[in-house]
Amino acid sequence: MPSTEFTKDRIKQSILGKLQRYYGKTLDEATSYQKYYAVASTLRDQIMARWVQSREDDKKDGGKRVYYLSIEFLLGRMMFNNALSLLATEAYTKALTELEISWRDIVYEEPEPGLGNGGLGRLAACFMDSLATLDLPAMGCTIRYEYGLFRQKLTGGQQIELPDDWLQNGNVWEMASMEDVVEVHFEGQVTSAQQDGRTVFTLSDYRTVEAVPYDMPAVGYGVNRVNSLRTWRARSKQSLDLGAFSNGDFLNATKEQDLAAVISKVLYPEDNHYEGKTLRLCQHYFLVSASLQYALKDFEARFGSDWRLLPEKAVFHINDTHPGLAIVELMRLLMDEKGLGWDEAQAITNRCMAYTNHTVMAEALERWPEDLLKRQLPRIYMILEEMNRRLCEKLWDRFPGEWDRIAHMAILAYGMVHMANLCVSQSFSVNGVSKLHGDIIKADTFRDYAQMTPRKFTFITNGVTHRRWLMACNPRLAALITEAIGDKWVREPQALRDLLPFRDDASFRERFQIIKRHNKEVFSDFLTHRQDMQVDPDFMFDVQVKRLHEYKRQLLNALHIHVLYNRIMDDPNFDMPPRVFIFGAKASRGYAKAKMIIRYVLALSRLIDRSPRAKKLLRVLFVENWNVSAAEALIPAADLSEQISTAGKEASGTGNMKLMMNGAVTIGTLDGANVEISHAAGRDNIYLFGMNAGQVAAIYKEGTYNPMGLFERNVEIRKALTQMIDGTLFPDNPAILQSLYHDLLFGSGGGRADNYFVLRDFGTYSSAHDQVSEDYRDRELWLKKAVTNTAMSGYFSTDRTIADYNEKIWRLK
Repeated sequence: MPSTEFTKDRIKQSILGKLQRYYGKTLDEATSYQKYYAVASTLRDQIMARWVQSREDDKKDGGKRVYYLSIEFLLGRMMFNNALSLLATEAYTKALTELEISWRDIVYEEPEPGLGNGGLGRLAACFMDSLATLDLPAMGCTIRYEYGLFRQKLTGGQQIELPDDWLQNGNVWEMASMEDVVEVHFEGQVTSAQQDGRTVFTLSDYRTVEAVPYDMPAVGYGVNRVNSLRTWRARSKQSLDLGAFSNGDFLNATKEQDLAAVISKVLYPEDNHYEGKTLRLCQHYFLVSASLQYALKDFEARFGSDWRLLPEKAVFHINDTHPGLAIVELMRLLMDEKGLGWDEAQAITNRCMAYTNHTVMAEALERWPEDLLKRQLPRIYMILEEMNRRLCEKLWDRFPGEWDRIAHMAILAYGMVHMANLCVSQSFSVNGVSKLHGDIIKADTFRDYAQMTPRKFTFITNGVTHRRWLMACNPRLAALITEAIGDKWVREPQALRDLLPFRDDASFRERFQIIKRHNKEVFSDFLTHRQDMQVDPDFMFDVQVKRLHEYKRQLLNALHIHVLYNRIMDDPNFDMPPRVFIFGAKASRGYAKAKMIIRYVLALSRLIDRSPRAKKLLRVLFVENWNVSAAEALIPAADLSEQISTAGKEASGTGNMKLMMNGAVTIGTLDGANVEISHAAGRDNIYLFGMNAGQVAAIYKEGTYNPMGLFERNVEIRKALTQMIDGTLFPDNPAILQSLYHDLLFGSGGGRADNYFVLRDFGTYSSAHDQVSEDYRDRELWLKKAVTNTAMSGYFSTDRTIADYNEKIWRLK
């Protein structure tokens, strides 16, 4: 292994040299961005030798590799984390100090990659960290989105979406791999012909988009392995069809260019119209086709063309249904490009594909209109038809005459392509992401398949990388932990349990509290830098940060804040520990209800701030443009973690784990990984409320729930909901929140009233919060709970998660 150690003096020399060579500047002349780029590219140079050696070692080893296919990877800023993984933070800090540069001077200059949005993408990023750290050969595969999701601006009391042009100054971490450019084909006509006794299918008159790969390093902590995250950019192979243009066919002259221009433009384009659905489908196929073409090319270069060996050398992991077409694309490549027959290709494909389900929400189990897929991907549709025919024959043998059951399990049914059924039926492994979620997909979501092949189904509880979410973002707490129990926990995170006895140590608790207070001040400074706001560190920090969706029930949190406000205003003797409720979330561009909830939260914030009495006890803060950097600033400062989804709806959650790791106490339902958090921390160290998943399912089945009765019986609910529409929040337009009010009490569009049981769970939620306030007054009691949560969080590291994936599914060396 070549030496990659950079001494303090070598780092300084590199930084100064890069400023001179890249920009023609001295240190005094350089801008903050130029200094950032010089530091980051010095780190990149240090990574490069390990990266090259890792690829060479994998070639020599000839082992199995996992290709982790995910439509998003929410990476966050990489500079400091890469220094941490190289065990180089001390050397870089000394070098920067002598150059009179601080990390803070340059860290905000790094753009956040716009490659992800929420928990799905952040989980994938944590997986890449742990895969490299555990020395497992892997390649992440996604799209190089030019603009990401969007940059959220809160103005005029509502969310505005702006382009997130994160690539405007380039990306220091990526390397183009032009030798791996491939073509991806759309539309066209399929013809068949007999050749050497077999039918050969050919696609003609297609539209071509080139996929250009850019690789980013995934650096293992304290090891020599560096894996690659491959992002694919779409470009036109032919910028202009001069013949069509000359003939006056101006639209078709730039047809291929237009398609290439939009495929890698934004993450999650709106799909509430046909054009949006078309673009999403093209994105998904573009990702899997490019990734699989590369994987087969790499296999041939290393092992030759004995495709029976492919399952021993490669596993393709489908992260949710978005990359599910990988199954069909591998079939196409093996048959049409490599000359295999159907049975052999399908046997190989089924042994290569593993699928993680991330949701039981019916609307999130992707479906595509058959006519759309048939037009955009005609050969893929033909393979799907045959795959579905063969599947339905097997299902008929198992369930003769049960047409509805077979249709429910089919890949093609009722004019739609059911991606979850494709993934479940054609993968060798299907896993949920928490114990509860694993039970639900076996007992309900995919019950029929689980009865047929129970051994295919398992669960692997999600995790987060403790290196970013404790060591990097909360260095003072990490240092205190190491001082108390040594540094074994850094490489074996479950050793954090050795911290448990220190909850009874008054001196340790005091230092723990001092660090929490410091982190609140750090977050306040961050907030000032980001949106010119401040927060009082003497307030309790009550935090709900996650994608904004009705089932995550930000609305329940907001309604409780509204009730607290009324208690303060109605009772001059009411008292509570001062508390700031902090939200961070983006609502999807086309999700009107989610945007309305943001308006409600922001209106409550304004209402409270107008009251001198209320704002002494209660504040509401919405962090604009929630992203990884905001999470790294806020999570170490949090006291209470809101994990309040409707039971049975959240597959796992990972924000709950990050907050727990940093000493926040959870208030939540028995949903997702909250169940396992409650077991790990103990029921005395978590605040549980509301119905469980079984009770929720029973009420859905009964269909007798009537929230109007709760509205009539509960004075506090009735007053808050009435104020939602009587002008208290919006004097100039009282009807702005009418739809929220109406949906809670009456439903809309034929849907159930209060579909996510906000009012049904409100009573127990409010009572749990009353207990939180009472316990928070007892500082020693609260600190014992906080220390216990940190001590028992080691199980929720992705190092354990990835080890479980490897043991149960991948079997990598």
